[in-house]
Amino acid sequence: MVDTGREPSTPGWSAALSALADRILGPEHRTIVFREQAGPERFFEYRAECGELTVTASDAIAAAVGLHAYLREVCAVTVDWDAHLPLPVAEFSDAPTTRRTAEVDRAYYLNFCTTGYTSPYWGWDEWEREVDWMALHGITTPLTAVGHEAVLRDAYAKLGLSDEQARAFIGGPGYLPWHYMGNLDNFAGPLPASWADSHLELGRRILNRQRELGMTPVLPGFTGHVPPEIARERPGERTRTRSWQKLLTHVLDPADPLYAEIGAQITRSQIELLGTDHLYAIDPFIEMVPVDADISFPGAVADATLEGLVRADPEAVWVLQSWPFSYQRSFWSDERVAAFLDAIPAERLLLLDLFGEREPQWSRFDSFGDKSWIWCALLNFGGRTDPMANLQRTLDGINAAKGARNRPAGIGLAMEATRNNPAFFDLVIDQVWQRTEDVAPDWLPGFVRRRYGRGHDPALLEGWRGLLATIHSVPGDLRHPADEYGVLGHRPHYQDLADPEDLRARVSARVWYDWPDLIAAWEQLVGAAERSPEPVEGALGTDLADVAMAVVLRVFDQRYLNLVERVGAGGPRSGAGPRPGEGTDRTEGPGSREELNGLLAVVDDLDSLLATRPEYHYQRWEDQALAWARTPEERRVLIDNARRILTVWTTVGDGELDDYASRLWAGLVGDYYRSRWELWGQGLERAATDRAGASDELERALAEREEAFLANGVPRPPRADGDVVTRSRALLDRYGRTEHP
Repeated sequence: MVDTGREPSTPGWSAALSALADRILGPEHRTIVFREQAGPERFFEYRAECGELTVTASDAIAAAVGLHAYLREVCAVTVDWDAHLPLPVAEFSDAPTTRRTAEVDRAYYLNFCTTGYTSPYWGWDEWEREVDWMALHGITTPLTAVGHEAVLRDAYAKLGLSDEQARAFIGGPGYLPWHYMGNLDNFAGPLPASWADSHLELGRRILNRQRELGMTPVLPGFTGHVPPEIARERPGERTRTRSWQKLLTHVLDPADPLYAEIGAQITRSQIELLGTDHLYAIDPFIEMVPVDADISFPGAVADATLEGLVRADPEAVWVLQSWPFSYQRSFWSDERVAAFLDAIPAERLLLLDLFGEREPQWSRFDSFGDKSWIWCALLNFGGRTDPMANLQRTLDGINAAKGARNRPAGIGLAMEATRNNPAFFDLVIDQVWQRTEDVAPDWLPGFVRRRYGRGHDPALLEGWRGLLATIHSVPGDLRHPADEYGVLGHRPHYQDLADPEDLRARVSARVWYDWPDLIAAWEQLVGAAERSPEPVEGALGTDLADVAMAVVLRVFDQRYLNLVERVGAGGPRSGAGPRPGEGTDRTEGPGSREELNGLLAVVDDLDSLLATRPEYHYQRWEDQALAWARTPEERRVLIDNARRILTVWTTVGDGELDDYASRLWAGLVGDYYRSRWELWGQGLERAATDRAGASDELERALAEREEAFLANGVPRPPRADGDVVTRSRALLDRYGRTEHP
């Protein structure tokens, strides 16, 4: 043990850590002793001897990381998002003293969107497990928005709104994150009458557990948008409208004293109901440029925001995302960003560099001068489930940030949804407590060992090396994950018939690797599962489904391209009749119906495989939502929110966010997505000669299908035909041997 001049002592957080150990190991586990030792840096040490594990650490979260490090490194087990608990650890194997110090002070977790795309309908069981995951992975600074709806209800009641007005303004529970960011209000609601009370209690339980474990949660704050009742009372220059995805909100002018007054009241209500750790997430310009283009206007918003915060909490620190600076870079020039950030005192600001793996802003702005900032990984948009990342480039970016003139205060995970791409997010959060240079030799073997357990089949590591070289090596010219996402889960259209060459370029760009290498990696994983099925129930089963998705999506892309090229190549332009000498039956040539059936067969095969994995069942999403319903009206709102956000997002016919949050989930794939492609196929013959007319007809048919889905959902999927291993082998033999995008 390193001599710090202070003797270890039994910490006040020992009981919380012991309870955490009971939850992940079972109450009958061998003895674990937690000790605290102060020092100049955050650290942990673990040592196991004669069946007893001792973890000494600077703080509770460091101790949780130390416990998890022992389990991962010595016992070859891990608590991932979907781990089967309790972990299979019968004995604590001896281990010499192992010490590690933190590379950065903070570990940030979550994005407002995560509570809309992953956890909107979670109860305490899911949240308890999630908070345990946070502690074991070293999260010090989680964004915690559960319960904020009750805060807003309380604050606006004190400002004169009725309960009905407040609940209408807040809107549907499935859309709360976007309300908190100021993107929308009065949408898909009203908030169920029972929701605010039940989620105030849930939020308190979450925050109490986070604080017991030594975390400092970030809570939402006031973004400037106000109920229309207040807007009507303040006409003219004091309130203005702004638009996000065609949804209008009313925003106060920062010169209005009401701006700081409302901000202070919301902060006071939050402190009264939920307490505070003095960190407030406020993003007044998320995907919406300021309503005034004057370069000084964002600074005025900053002044009013801070006035409201500090009036209620003199220790307040503003947590701000850098997302607008890259998302709307044409507006946010270097001068505008500097003027905005300069208006916020350094001691009052914590910046989240949100899209660090793709568009880091720290390098653009000289590591944000004297401001504290956190390097964050985003990767996932909308909760889409297909696996893809670039692990090595991301690691290089983290290491570069650690060497910045103004080093990051932390590393964070700011994905829009969890439960996807586990290797990527594990790699990133591991860098809080270690420095890795090369993923393949330095990190990947340990990941595979703890993911599948001691004595796993060596083919699993070989398979992951293949995945690292293929789907986990996304090239830099594909800026956004949507660029890599295939067509299966997208709303069908006939626009690609006009330019098959452009479609071919897009389809080709999604296979940036050697296709046989991906198939070989898939073969390694399937073969290992056939030989050693023990890990299949857990992580290996999920990984088999993920790799199947990666392959089948590209197969669907290619078959779609083949159909489009045959129908559209040399075909008439939109609205034109057939060329001289051409008939109108171009899609009825040899093999046309077979090709369309072949396209739909890919959908059926994927749905059948997904049905073998409970984590990929659409019905779980609806069931979670309905569990909160207390009345028929609450049931209506909750089921509408659950269905709407994954499909049309806003309203049928709007088109702004269709399928942004699409999911490869059993039932959704085999019913909703399949039916849309059937409609597309039915109009393909007409589209060959009358693209405009066919497009209008398809649009009407798709709108009817969307309305039907919102009203009725999809049938519960049939029981899985076989298990994930047999289905994977069938798909590997069917597509891996014969298809070559």
